[in-house]
Amino acid sequence: MASTPKEGGFVGAAFLMTREGLEASLIVGIVLGYLAKTENRRYFRLIWLGTAAAVAVSVAAGAALFFTIGELEGRSEQIFEGLAMLCAVSVLTWMIFWMRKQAANIKKELEARLASAIAAGSAIGLASVVFFAVLREGVETALFLFAIGESSTPLATGIGAVVGLAISISLGIGIYMGSRRLDLRQFFTVTGLLLIVFAAGLLAHAVHEFQEAGILPETVEHLWNTNAILSEDSHFGKFLTALFGYNGDPSALEVGVWITYLSVTLVLFLRPLITWRREPAPAQA
Repeated sequence: MASTPKEGGFVGAAFLMTREGLEASLIVGIVLGYLAKTENRRYFRLIWLGTAAAVAVSVAAGAALFFTIGELEGRSEQIFEGLAMLCAVSVLTWMIFWMRKQAANIKKELEARLASAIAAGSAIGLASVVFFAVLREGVETALFLFAIGESSTPLATGIGAVVGLAISISLGIGIYMGSRRLDLRQFFTVTGLLLIVFAAGLLAHAVHEFQEAGILPETVEHLWNTNAILSEDSHFGKFLTALFGYNGDPSALEVGVWITYLSVTLVLFLRPLITWRREPAPAQA
């Protein structure tokens, strides 16, 4: 079935673009809201220019990834794919914990930078506030879409990315205009958990590529084989592969790395939430 790879790539790209796009939309919304509140709407044009420049650089970075891998073959391709996925896991893990820690203070930090740039009369400073914030999200997205595209088709990944971007922009506009309410803490917690599982699959896939290239040992080549029950080439198999790195016949090292990353990262991510929920309520006077 030629269409089997498409479902997972579409859903995975849409999900990741919604998450990353909403973060970028919130940043732009905070900046525009502050400028409007302080009667500095004349700087809106600079903010949009900075946003457009960040998007352009992000698209160029994504295109460079796809075109570079197209020029490689054999062992070089496997090493490049493994390194790209390893970078994606590193950036994704950092982003998940950074957002959880900084979400409460990001508005104050952005507003402080904007106030400094306005006081200094620096047009470049104003544009750079949103440029670097959006660029970070854009480069992350380029890495993630590249990783998803390796187990899907470019068309499915591209359509999913466009759909996710449209959803994120509509949510961002709704939040900015006050017409839509969203529990951001809950949103980033749930999506953070899903992204941790996604990152674990990416890491296992990177290990697989390095083993194929002969950089890592094979150990036990096939720890199990579930392709007879759920084939990687089936609709659902491709869906799980694109989203969570499903492998019907993984090596022992792949499984070990997947379990280790998932267990350690989930404990670190959930521990503050568990501690917060267990804190006793203040005693009544």
